Amino acid sequence: MDTALNLVRSRDRSRHAAPQVFEFLKERIVSLELKPGAVLSRAELQESFGLSSTPVRDALLKLQEEDLVEIFPQHATVVSPIDLAQARHAQFLRRSIELEVVHTLALAPDADIVRRLRELIDEQRRLARINDLARFNSLDLDFHRALCEGAGVPDLWSLVRRHSGHIDRLRRLHLPVKGKAKQILEDHISIVDAIAAGEPAQAQDHVRDHLSKSLAFSSEISGRFPDYFRD
Repeated sequence: MDTALNLVRSRDRSRHAAPQVFEFLKERIVSLELKPGAVLSRAELQESFGLSSTPVRDALLKLQEEDLVEIFPQHATVVSPIDLAQARHAQFLRRSIELEVVHTLALAPDADIVRRLRELIDEQRRLARINDLARFNSLDLDFHRALCEGAGVPDLWSLVRRHSGHIDRLRRLHLPVKGKAKQILEDHISIVDAIAAGEPAQAQDHVRDHLSKSLAFSSEISGRFPDYFRD
């Protein structure tokens, strides 16, 4: 795994290795650089990362907890297929949280929070123009994290992220579809405009619509990538 060299070079020696290996592998699974069905050899990971067996084992167990890999003892570790049932559960959790988050923000609009959200939208618009979808997606997550932080519930965003591996991969498959990035931008603008205007119900309507779209296309997406899915 040549990309493991990136972790070797950038690893923070003041932090334990296992969480960094976990974060590194999770990002590559969610981005589909490591596709469903990809085999992860523990021995090869140890060699690539220059680590002993313990941190690699712990990272893989953490990935298993989030159902991003399946571990077959004495055999192999395999990247899990996208589970649509788990994607639906994650969407329900995220929607439930973000409906309350935008309601809270719109009840008492804060100019600094609105400004920060608009800055993220502006940067997303720039990335969409140059078709940098990887960084566009990263900014998309930053936007939703900023909503939770603005409402004073950053730990709830961490909770959402722990359960989002399957819906995240579905969205990554949906993002390159023509017009999808533009739709995301329009949705974000509508959410922020409603917050700034002090319209809680309208902000919730926009969030409910925004978070439903990838799952609405799940049949079409799974039809194009049948080997990536289980239901």
